Amino acid sequence: MNRCSTLPSFHLRCVLLALAFGGHLVTASASAQTTEPQRIPPISAKAQRGVLRVVAPPDVLVDGQPARLAPGARIRDRNNLMVVSGALLGQDLVVRYTRDPLGLVHEVWVLTASEAAAGMPAQPAPAPY
Repeated sequence: MNRCSTLPSFHLRCVLLALAFGGHLVTASASAQTTEPQRIPPISAKAQRGVLRVVAPPDVLVDGQPARLAPGARIRDRNNLMVVSGALLGQDLVVRYTRDPLGLVHEVWVLTASEAAAGMPAQPAPAPY
């Protein structure tokens, strides 16, 4: 049978192909771990820095002052994934945040260790009227 004679070479090619792709995947994952991914969407330039503590959703403390989360508030964790406020109960988190026109906390980005250590960029100049 002709099929049996070609089968070992087919398997050999599959193994070599898998090793070739596996080597690239290991290289790519190793390089991805050395640098932090860029946040998409990026943190707003208007965001303020502070320490957030979720007391009882939607009630929070921002830098020790009572505040409230806006309806539909978006909270992104250190991996830039959306989280619910209840998952952050009782934790003091270094964050950047924005407020809506009513003064409610609208968007929150939990900072990674390197982002927290880097500090905050200079505030943009206010637009002239």
